[in-house]
Amino acid sequence: MMVTDVQDQAIAARMALIVGADRFDRLFRAVRFDQVDVDILYVYARDEDAAAEMEDEFALHISIIASKILDREINVVLVLPWHLLKSER
Repeated sequence: MMVTDVQDQAIAARMALIVGADRFDRLFRAVRFDQVDVDILYVYARDEDAAAEMEDEFALHISIIASKILDREINVVLVLPWHLLKSER
């Protein structure tokens, strides 16, 4: 299931409330909540460092928020750097 633009923006907006403006701009500036496969949400971040920090510190928050917005249980959040998204498509 592909995440719509509205759902992507809704997840990002809720994360902004949790992490605050400065951290959001640093980590989530170029984030894309892309697709769900069974119970895995694929997220793409601007680089490896942002992806690692997002996954380590905010995967649980993202899964809870995404589960509510997508109306589907999300148990795993996999955050990858953008260059992997571009090579897949």
